[in-house]
Amino acid sequence: MLALLIPPWESARVIQPAKISEVGTEAIVETMVFGPIKARWVAQHTVYDPPHRFEDIQIKGPFRSWQHRHIVGPEADGAILRDEIDYEPPLWFLGRLLAPFVVEKRLQKLFDYRHEVTRRWCEGDERMKDEDEDGRPETEG
Repeated sequence: MLALLIPPWESARVIQPAKISEVGTEAIVETMVFGPIKARWVAQHTVYDPPHRFEDIQIKGPFRSWQHRHIVGPEADGAILRDEIDYEPPLWFLGRLLAPFVVEKRLQKLFDYRHEVTRRWCEGDERMKDEDEDGRPETEG
């Protein structure tokens, strides 16, 4: 499932998927963080509380710190997924200065994509079953 959530414009690949239902498991993703600079991101699942939430933290990666809460709540037509992220960007003061323009913009685009993929998968979209060789869903056009 993790490979499905990587947008086609991101240069990233899943080295090791994690089972969200198993606290302590780790996902490893190799990604390009800025230009040709690669980073290996290790995220550990720390909370699994179905059907309400699960959480992960960065063990190693591009941020100074990262905590990500995936929260599922009731909605009139089913459920809604909300992401809460607490992070410290790299590069100390410079990172904090640039984060609103670079990091947060990229994260917003990433999570918009992930939410759309998750919605389509939950609704049984047949295209989600036809993954390409990278494990990503086929897209139109």
